[in-house]
Amino acid sequence: MDKRLLALYSLAHFWVDLCCALLIFRTLAGKTDFALCLLLYNFCAFALQMPLGLLADRLDRNGAAAAAGCMLTALAYLIPGTVLCAVTAGVGNALFHLGGGVDVLNRSQERAWALGVFVSPGALGLFLGTLWGRGTAQGLWLGPAGLILLGGTVLWLCRRSTGTLRSGNAPVNLDAPGGYGALMPLFLVVVLRSYMGMNQAFPWKADWAVWLTLALVLGKTAGGFALDRLGSGRAAGWSLGLAAALYLASALPLPGVLAVFLFNMTMPATLWAAARVMPGAKGFTFGLLTFALFLGFLPSWLGWPSLLAGPASYALMAAASLALLWLPLRKEAARC
Repeated sequence: MDKRLLALYSLAHFWVDLCCALLIFRTLAGKTDFALCLLLYNFCAFALQMPLGLLADRLDRNGAAAAAGCMLTALAYLIPGTVLCAVTAGVGNALFHLGGGVDVLNRSQERAWALGVFVSPGALGLFLGTLWGRGTAQGLWLGPAGLILLGGTVLWLCRRSTGTLRSGNAPVNLDAPGGYGALMPLFLVVVLRSYMGMNQAFPWKADWAVWLTLALVLGKTAGGFALDRLGSGRAAGWSLGLAAALYLASALPLPGVLAVFLFNMTMPATLWAAARVMPGAKGFTFGLLTFALFLGFLPSWLGWPSLLAGPASYALMAAASLALLWLPLRKEAARC
């Protein structure tokens, strides 16, 4: 894996998510159609990745897709209509994540550490973009300007590293050598993780917001390295087993932060395993799991009461995630 390109994709991931959060909370929040805009943004950013992923698999230009995502997100800042603005930003977000994620998977020869490094900065970008968007600081032009610069640099470095914008995707094939059933537990784990992220209500959350964000970021990074070092089954067993135990004490800040760190170590593992189940359609499987993120978001958007009622329920969700992941990850580890 070209570490310069990985660093660039990771920085762009941070900036794309920051700019999307900034746009939502500074431009769209407070408008009469904000709830609709939020739904459309999340649908385009996450659910739409599935068909867009299949298109990206066929086009075989992952760097160009990521760059196009940066440019579309920048364009959203110039659109006056709130609904069209939300849709444009969502599609831009989706294209960037697909292009960058699949390119990192390909170039790293499916090693999980690079995937963990790529996915982790997004949570920090969302956190800082939300703070900026809800505040009064000016300089919003820095958002789209940075996106244009990063998108152009991604195109340049991709072309320079291989001499072409073609990405070397495998021929598109929707067959799953390991069986489609292997995707279902991965899908359900991502739904649970998304639902947990939307509904965890720690009494100390406001005072420890920075530490929780760092736990999300570093947990995803550590998860990729742990998978490569320990194997997917052992990494999931240790991280989710310890997370379940620590969630039981999550009324206290330190165990709660550590539990969030450990619980999020599974994110690169699910993406890695899904790509191995369907190697001829990595973009499609990437989008399948982001569709699961969208489903986990929906109950909160609909205003349904949370099913999570404290430390015991968080521990149960971590244990359920381990039960779902154990068999498919052990099978994928055996195939390595």
